Amino acid sequence: MKQLNPQSISTKATLLLASTLTVMSGATIAPSLPAMQEHFAEIGNVALWVRLVLTLPALFIVIGSPVAGLIVDRFGRKPMLVICAAIYGLAGSSGFVLNSLPAILCGRALLGLAVAGIMVSATTTIADYYAGAARATFMGLQAAFMGLGGVLFLTSGGYLADLNWRLPFLIYLFAWLLLPMMVLFLYESRQPQSHPSVQADRTNDAGSLAPTPLGLLILVYGTACLTQIIFYMIPVQLPFYLKSLSNAGASESGLAIAFATLLSAFAALAYGKIKQRLGFISILTLSFGLMGIGYGIIGFAGSYGLILVGLGIAGLGLGLLMPNLTVWISAEVPDAIRGRALGGLTTFMFLGQFLSPIFSQPISQQVGLGITYSGAGGLLLLVALALLAMRKQVLAFVASPEKSS
Repeated sequence: MKQLNPQSISTKATLLLASTLTVMSGATIAPSLPAMQEHFAEIGNVALWVRLVLTLPALFIVIGSPVAGLIVDRFGRKPMLVICAAIYGLAGSSGFVLNSLPAILCGRALLGLAVAGIMVSATTTIADYYAGAARATFMGLQAAFMGLGGVLFLTSGGYLADLNWRLPFLIYLFAWLLLPMMVLFLYESRQPQSHPSVQADRTNDAGSLAPTPLGLLILVYGTACLTQIIFYMIPVQLPFYLKSLSNAGASESGLAIAFATLLSAFAALAYGKIKQRLGFISILTLSFGLMGIGYGIIGFAGSYGLILVGLGIAGLGLGLLMPNLTVWISAEVPDAIRGRALGGLTTFMFLGQFLSPIFSQPISQQVGLGITYSGAGGLLLLVALALLAMRKQVLAFVASPEKSS
């Protein structure tokens, strides 16, 4: 069989479209939450349970990602991607037909396990196929596609939720449309030495043969968890915040969340060029600063228009942050543990998403959503200032043992 070319449009398109499945896992049904809460109003503590419908996949992504990382390193990337995409369509769409909240939660749990496999296998495949600047550019493109996919799915979810809160669950069937492309246009990449692009990776990427940089992993994983706790306040809490401020409906909530996602896509598209001028720490500081400003505006806004401004600025920060973390790990960890390292990143990202309503709901009930958003913005700005003031210490902390010796 002829070796497929990772530079082909069909291969790139398959990887990019597969990456959009991860952003669908939670936020697609966010506009449905208020109507779902009304539908299951007789259940005790329904406000928290309904929010967990959105974030429960994240908990099972946390559970499944380390296992997925081990599997893709030992048995290959492509089989994991194909199997998990098939499960994704089944589990994701189950909410359309299930008639109890516990059953819907079970379907969401299975969806989370499928997303773990898709995210780890797709991102590890990209890191195997591409090297150096090409990898940074493609991972920026991956984040942009995830953002653009989010815009499409969130907007569609908002309009469908206005018709019936169950309809957005059908969007998850998109995964089944991608299965033939995954089978035809992807090749197994778990033996990097057989691919020229990855041979270049071994010689060009700093840290390819270095020991595992534990300081870097601690910083990146902690950053991923914190930012997702805060960022996921948007899909989890924004529909309720907009309803209280302007009586916004599901479609308006979906458009607002999609706007943040759209701006994150624009920022991610520019990541490759920005990375040529700024280092990883500088981009991290900029990302925290933008997100902090955005959340401050959301918290103090009194109108739908001002909230959109805040969402856009916060989205720009997230759009730079996510490819920055992925490229940083891909460039620094040894090839043999790349799947596990990226699996760890996925774990902490989605741990943050799962923890988001657990942290934000009690706080917002005590002080209100406006103060909760502005407080989160203040915390992000403090982190940005700390990174700026302690740049040398942070660089020393993340340096691999080989580089610091």
